Amino acid sequence: MSGDSRVPSGAGEPLEAILLVGGRGTRLRPLTISIPKPLLPTAGVPFLAHQLARAASCGVTRVVLATSYRSQMFAECFGDGSSFGLELDYVHEEEPLGTGGGIRNAASRLRSGPDDPVVVLNGDILSGHDLPAQLDMHRKADAAVTLHLVEVTDPARFGCVPTDDNQRVTAFLEKTPNPVTNRINAGCYVYTRRAIDEIPPGRVVSVERETFPALIESGQVVMGYVDNAYWLDVGTPEAFVRGSCDLVLGRLASPVVPTPGESLILPGATVYAGATLTGGTVVGAGALIGRDSTVEGSVLFDGATIGSGARIRGSVIGRDASVGNNTVLDGVVIGDEAHVGARNELRGGLRVWPGIELDPLSIRFSTDE
Repeated sequence: MSGDSRVPSGAGEPLEAILLVGGRGTRLRPLTISIPKPLLPTAGVPFLAHQLARAASCGVTRVVLATSYRSQMFAECFGDGSSFGLELDYVHEEEPLGTGGGIRNAASRLRSGPDDPVVVLNGDILSGHDLPAQLDMHRKADAAVTLHLVEVTDPARFGCVPTDDNQRVTAFLEKTPNPVTNRINAGCYVYTRRAIDEIPPGRVVSVERETFPALIESGQVVMGYVDNAYWLDVGTPEAFVRGSCDLVLGRLASPVVPTPGESLILPGATVYAGATLTGGTVVGAGALIGRDSTVEGSVLFDGATIGSGARIRGSVIGRDASVGNNTVLDGVVIGDEAHVGARNELRGGLRVWPGIELDPLSIRFSTDE
């Protein structure tokens, strides 16, 4: 959601957004056992901090967070939003309502009038797309909804979204081996408020299966704003690590990330002589990196400890977890307070649950989740 020096029509007016953060983050377990996915430490701050800061830079003034899983943690983390120059409000779903149901539930806290635009963001997306330009398209087309679309190399993995020559969306198609377009829904929408109010309240609603097709069938305008700037769904450990590293390296700018570099070392961390940190690695507050160890493209949470001579690549080390001397980790997740003994070798997506202890030389290889 890049800022833009151009001033879209309607700019300067209060602009509200709904941020969907209710998911349980099951694909990221065990990292999300104790914390919601949008609050995971990412490039030194909670993931959501990047979205909130970028939303503010694009003209959003007020955000309603649609919460469910561990909902109290969001207000504890972000408070009233003043540190971002935003006003934050929170709404809770007792039972998950799906994307459409979550949007409708959060609408009870909106102040926008029926013809005002409302931005809707998924809480697990990193994006550098031009939100002001998406808003401008929405206003000029007098659309019910305008979607951000991205072009991908393998659209068969996703449902696809065809548009006509005027960028008006014509259908929402499920996953298929032969997609008709390489454009997919990127998870950022601009709704006209009255279109949100048409979503049935109090039940599970899918925007792609129900809301958007119904709008098209009724003749309302649904637009597709195509922007191929940086975009990443951080819903898996591999993608989470990549997103954090890309922010540190500066591949995606964020107002809450300091000067880009090969690594980000938070206050109170200790890095001993001979240790090498590369690839956008983050070393959390109070963490310790032993002598002659190598950490490449990884995320170390607060209090993590890496022994001397260890080799860590593309991995996540949880809060207060430890890795023994001369251990090799490649593409693995170590849960909070877990311990991997010396001279182990873990690869290929293996995940160690919180509090688990692996003895020295208990070498393991895994491709299972």
